[in-house]
Amino acid sequence: MRKFLASAEFLAGTAGSAVLFSGAAAHADQPRAWEVSFQDPATDMMRQIERFGNYTMWFIVPITVLVLVLLLVCIVRFRASANPVPSRTSHNTLIEVIWTVGPVIVLLLIAIPSFQLLTAQYTPPEEAKLTVKATGNQWNWDYEYQVDKTFSFNSAVLQDGDRAKAGKQDRNLYPRLLAVDNELVVPVNTTTRVLITATDVIHSFAVPSFGIKMDAVPGRTNETWFKAEKEGLYYGQCSQLCGKDHAFMPIAVRVVSDAQFKTWLETAKTDVPAANKALMAEIDGTNKVAAAGN
Repeated sequence: MRKFLASAEFLAGTAGSAVLFSGAAAHADQPRAWEVSFQDPATDMMRQIERFGNYTMWFIVPITVLVLVLLLVCIVRFRASANPVPSRTSHNTLIEVIWTVGPVIVLLLIAIPSFQLLTAQYTPPEEAKLTVKATGNQWNWDYEYQVDKTFSFNSAVLQDGDRAKAGKQDRNLYPRLLAVDNELVVPVNTTTRVLITATDVIHSFAVPSFGIKMDAVPGRTNETWFKAEKEGLYYGQCSQLCGKDHAFMPIAVRVVSDAQFKTWLETAKTDVPAANKALMAEIDGTNKVAAAGN
């Protein structure tokens, strides 16, 4: 009975968290405890990456099983006690043809879709409508919006003591070590170009739900892109060991509607904190109405 009640409480808590999370920021995603798969994709590129990963498993699993079976056969059948006089065979044309042609075919079947995916990652389907420059520092990010009136701001890990002031007490929506003081804000269904560089050491700009990961190299500007299809708050991290606080260098991207982005952008050109507060208030108000079933 105790086990049943404990299970019921766990499921209820999980369901409550799911409702809270979905209401606070629809489709938002972040790492979860004991997660063994990718985060839910928010871009077509990430879906392609998932499909390619599943496709390669059709080769990896049979090859692994085959090698294991061959090893077991050799261990059992050709052990010293069962085979005291070892074979002197040194050449077998059929076997050599099989283990040469087989891997070549497998590599071709993997390489062709791999090159197609790699090409797609570097070829946006359309001209980017928004360009943002991300500069990695030890251990935070600077974002520069290259619009008619260029502006920039810094994004660093949110300290626990600053949560109340920032209005980010909800740890389900703003997790510890992933939440930031100022998120990168972009419009939904908009191709966004990200120019990536660094000021000190090599960093890496990575957002798993978007399927992007690009090194930030001092003195060099790399480029990537994404087109987020779902509104919400998405988290990533610096993915290149960059010093003692490497683990405290998160990335947070807030995807909003086109109208919300235009309003935020006009205010952010002169006052980023005020723009963020107004945007959060509008999103929270919209989600409360939606949660009430109106």
